Order: sequence, then C-alpha cells, then structure tokens
Amino acid sequence: MTLVEALALLLIGSLAGFINVLSAGGSMLTLPLLMFMELPPQVANGTNRVSIALQSVSAVYHFVRAGAHHLGLSLRLALPAVAGSLAGAWLALRTGDALFEAILIVVMSGAALLMLLPQAPLDTRALTPARLTPAVYLAMFAIGLYGGFIQVGVGVLFIVVLYRMLRIDLAQVNVFKVLIVLIYTLPALALFVLNDQVRWGYGLLMAAGSMTGAWLAVKVNVSPRGALVVRWLTLAVIAAIILRLLLG
Repeated sequence: MTLVEALALLLIGSLAGFINVLSAGGSMLTLPLLMFMELPPQVANGTNRVSIALQSVSAVYHFVRAGAHHLGLSLRLALPAVAGSLAGAWLALRTGDALFEAILIVVMSGAALLMLLPQAPLDTRALTPARLTPAVYLAMFAIGLYGGFIQVGVGVLFIVVLYRMLRIDLAQVNVFKVLIVLIYTLPALALFVLNDQVRWGYGLLMAAGSMTGAWLAVKVNVSPRGALVVRWLTLAVIAAIILRLLLG
C-alpha cells in the first residue's frame, strides 16, 4: 500500500462514514475505491465490511450519548436482517468477479436514480411494536439479504421501509439504520473472514476515516440542508465512479 492509497482510504472513508449515517451511498465510494486499488472484487466486498461495522459502532455510540431511544425496536427489526445478511454474504462469496462487477454497476446506477427521487414530506409518528407487521419483517429480511450481498446503497432501502412504510421521521430513520446495519454486518463480515476475503490493513485504515465521518454526521443529523448537500456531492462522485468502471 502506497502513501497516496493510505491517504485516499482515510479521506474517502471519512466521506463515506459521513454519508452513510446522514444519507445513503457511502459504499458506492468505498467499494469501487478498494477495487481500483487492485483488490479482487470479493476481497474488496469483504474488506469494505470492516469499515461499515466500525463506523456503525461509532455512530450508535454517539447517537446513544445524544439521547437516541427505541433501541429495543431496532433489535427486533435487526433479527430478520441478520438472517438475510447471512444468505446474502453466502451468495456473494459464490458470485464470479465479472458478474459481481456488472451487478455493482447496475446497482450503483439504480441507487443513484433512487436518490434523485424527491422525498415528499410525510406525517410521521413514533414507532410502536404493534406496527411491526409481517410485511415489515419481510422487508427487513430483504434489506439484510441485499446488504449481505453487496451493501451498496442499502440506506436508500431503509428510507423506503422506515420512512415510507413505517412513517418514521428521517432523523430517527438514521438512528434505526445504523444500529440495524451494525447488527447484520457482523455475521456477514465473519463469513468473509472465514473465507479469507478480508484485507485488514485496508479495512482498518478506511474504518479510521469512516468512524470520524460517522461522528461528524451524528452532529448534523437534524440538518436537512446538510443532507441535501451530501446527496448531490455523493451523486457527483458516483457518476465519476460508474464512468470509471464502465471504461474498465
């Protein structure tokens, strides 16, 4: 690893950690970066989980210190996501590199388009156990399956389920999101580790940046203007990365 690569991991990791907590799409930056550093796609996919797990630890810790609640409900939502993530990681480990790269391009393009859709204001309300229907649990399993497989853009899916289906306000969505991601990422990461698909030096260096970015995001979690700026910045970088992937 060169000095330039180390600095890139710290910088992009910080930006991704900030984006993942406040909005969505951080892995659309980190996963291609690891691949551009000539890590095989599945190794990059596994290594990226190190950063995701540790930035989620940072975000959960700071959210709890800031007074976040409903953590018990987050745990209930996380259980089906864990089952899905194990299945998704198992599928990812059996996907060829060429197919994985093609899926990554399609997923990044689709997630970017979803991020462009306007978020119409909804009448939100506090989450109660009675509102956790079988349809919600099935949706959480699907998110875990997707996250275990590739993770890219998973925050967009949380917005669909938690904001659109359950009508939780967006600031609270971010709290639920980071705890659920932390819980389902750990078993998926373990599968990649057991299959020797993690490069710890790259992952821990990126995680150092992403944990800092996650801490900063918690500080501005209630700022709609900040989320808007982050979204457009993310989309600009994603467009450049998709072009780079298409050009090989």
